[in-house]
Amino acid sequence: MGKSIRHSIVGPTAGKFKYEIREIVALANELRAMGLDIIFENIGDPIHKGEMLPDWMKEIVVDLVRDDDTWGYTATQGDLETRKFLCARTNARGGVHIRPEDIIFFNGLGDAVARMFGSMKREARIIGPSPAYPTHSSAESAHSGYDHVTYDLMPDDNWNPNLEEIEKKIKYNDTIAGILVINPGNPTGAVYSRQTMETIVDIARRYGVMVIADEIYQEITYNGAHSTALGDIIEEVPGISLKGISKEFPWPGGRCGWFEVYNQHTDRSFREYIDSIVHAKMLEVCSTSLPQRAIPLIMGDQRYPAHLERRRRMFEARTNEACDIFSKVRGIRVIRPQGAFYMSVVFEDGVLNDKQTLRIRDSKVQAFIETRLANLELDKRFVYYLLAARGICVVPLTGFCCTTYGFRITTLECDDEKRVHTWNTIADAIDEYLNS
Repeated sequence: MGKSIRHSIVGPTAGKFKYEIREIVALANELRAMGLDIIFENIGDPIHKGEMLPDWMKEIVVDLVRDDDTWGYTATQGDLETRKFLCARTNARGGVHIRPEDIIFFNGLGDAVARMFGSMKREARIIGPSPAYPTHSSAESAHSGYDHVTYDLMPDDNWNPNLEEIEKKIKYNDTIAGILVINPGNPTGAVYSRQTMETIVDIARRYGVMVIADEIYQEITYNGAHSTALGDIIEEVPGISLKGISKEFPWPGGRCGWFEVYNQHTDRSFREYIDSIVHAKMLEVCSTSLPQRAIPLIMGDQRYPAHLERRRRMFEARTNEACDIFSKVRGIRVIRPQGAFYMSVVFEDGVLNDKQTLRIRDSKVQAFIETRLANLELDKRFVYYLLAARGICVVPLTGFCCTTYGFRITTLECDDEKRVHTWNTIADAIDEYLNS
C-alpha cells in the first residue's frame, strides 16, 4: 500500500452537493441488476422519454456541422451574432434594455449555476424556494458552507411563494444578497403572476438585493398561464435571468445555457461580480460553439412559434390527464401545474408512517430494499417501496430541500399507453401503501 497523501485534499464543499434526482438512479440500477424492470420518472430529459426534434431543426444543425466555422472557438461570452439575436428578442418586449456584453454563455445551466455561486463572496447568501431545485440549493449551500436559506412555496396557494416570509427573512438577515426565483417552477409546475413577480422585484429594490430568475421553462406554459419574464419588470434593479435550450428545443445534450444580466452598470459591486464571472470564463476560453450557432437559426425560423405552441398543448393535455388520475386517490393532494413538465404529488398530513409497505414479489428485492429503510424520510420510504414493488423511479419531495412529504413525476413519456399505465400504477400503489 502506498504512502498516504500528506495533506488533506477534501475541500469545504465536500458533502454539500445533494442531487436526489440522480441519486435515486443508483438504487434503481442496483435493482435493475437484480432483474427488475425500471421506469425512470426521475429526470427531465424529453429525449430519453421519446420526444424527437422536428426534422427542420435537425437539418439546421446538420448544415451547421458542415460549416467549418462551427468547429472553432467562439468569443468567451458567446457567439456575437447569437448574443445580438437574443438581445433583440429581449429588447423587443419593451422592458429592460440589454447589450451583447450582458449575455454570457455556459456549458449548460449546471455550469452557469456553479459559476454563479462560486464567484460570490462566501458570506453573501441567496434565498431560494422550498421545494428547491437541487442544483441551486446544493450550489448555494456549498458556496456558503451552511444549509440553503429558503422561503416556502405554499401548496395550499398553488405553490405560490410566501412573499411575507421573503421580506421578513431579508429584513432580518443582512447577509442575504439576492432572491432566487424559479418560474415556471421545478418541481412544482407553478407559474407566478405578474403581480407576484413585481412584488419580489419591489422587495429587492427596497432592501438592496439582486434578483436571480431561472427561466429555463419560460416557453412551456399552459392551462391559461403566462410566465412574466424578469426582464419585463425588473426596471433598475440588478438581476440575472438563466435561460437555455435544453427544455425548449429540446436539446439537453447540447449543454447550452446563458445569463441575461440586467443593470450591471447601475451598481459597482454587481458589475465587479459579473466581471469576475467573465474573467473566470476566460480560463475555459468559451462554451460549445455548435448549439450557440444554432440558436438564431432555430428560434428565428418561422416554424418555431408553432413548434412551441404544439408543445404547450401537448404538456397541457398530459398534465390534465395526470391530474384526473391522481385526484381520485385519497390521502394525497395534486396542485394542477401551469408550466414546465413536472407535477408534485403531496401526501396529506399524517397519512404516512414507518409501518406501511407494498407487496414485493421477489424476496431478494424485498430483503435488499428493507435493509435501506432505516432513518428515511417518510416520503422517501414510499419512493423506495414504489421502486422495489412496481419498478417506478420517482423523486421524493423532501429531496428538494423541503419538509413537505410527496414526490415529483414528469409528464414527458411520449408513449400514451405506457404513460397512463405508469400513472395508474402509481395511483394504485399509493392506495395500497396508505391502507397497508
